[in-house]
Amino acid sequence: MILVGTSGFSYDDWDGIFYPSGTPPGRRLNFYATKFKTTEINSTFYRIPSPSTMSSMARRTPPDFEFSVKLYGGITHSREEGAEAKFREAIKPLLDSGKLGCILAQFPWSFKRTEENINLILRIKDAFHDIPLVVEFRNREWIKEETFEFLERNEMGFCCVDEPPLPGLIPPVAKATSRVGYVRFHGRNREKWWKHEEAWERYDYLYSEEELRGWIPKIKDIDSKTEKTYVFFNNHRNAKGAINAQMLMEMIGEMPRVR
Repeated sequence: MILVGTSGFSYDDWDGIFYPSGTPPGRRLNFYATKFKTTEINSTFYRIPSPSTMSSMARRTPPDFEFSVKLYGGITHSREEGAEAKFREAIKPLLDSGKLGCILAQFPWSFKRTEENINLILRIKDAFHDIPLVVEFRNREWIKEETFEFLERNEMGFCCVDEPPLPGLIPPVAKATSRVGYVRFHGRNREKWWKHEEAWERYDYLYSEEELRGWIPKIKDIDSKTEKTYVFFNNHRNAKGAINAQMLMEMIGEMPRVR
């Protein structure tokens, strides 16, 4: 089963492009869920949400809607004491509703392949042992067979990424290491990847049909080895991610919901 959506959904610059003009922020998820069956919550990386916020998201989506939740940066980056327990409590409403598909643990480029960091990943896996966990690496030195074997052995998914073909960045490797497949499209804006004034400039990129078509065999191969595969578009500027997500759904035969 392939589920396609976007990384985040509540962007002001989507108004009038993806969302009908004037859609209140509180109604965005309701509308989004008429077009997609899943979304990746990125705001949880910056702060631990309240359980009531997660409960509201669960209530505003259909029974078969699924969320991927990015792990709090205080766990993957700054190692805040007690953050795992607080995060578990926050996402409990999604878990209880059956709408929590998985957790995405994204690590920074500085997170290199060391024994200490391998042990951190295992501690995170232990803290969220009952929830599917997917790992996204940013440092290329992780991309080796030993890493894939480590993830598979410990039932953790590998996050496949599409991003500019620049030195040091993760190549477009398609790999399934658990029952959950995962692909993130970051865009290929190589000119603005390292040199930009605003963070959104990095993700200001619209994929062509030809570029997406190159990923279809990879996505289908991943899905043939997993129970489900999540595909998220993080090229969010001016709703480009939503546009590309709908394009891909049509190309693989997963048509958008009917309102």
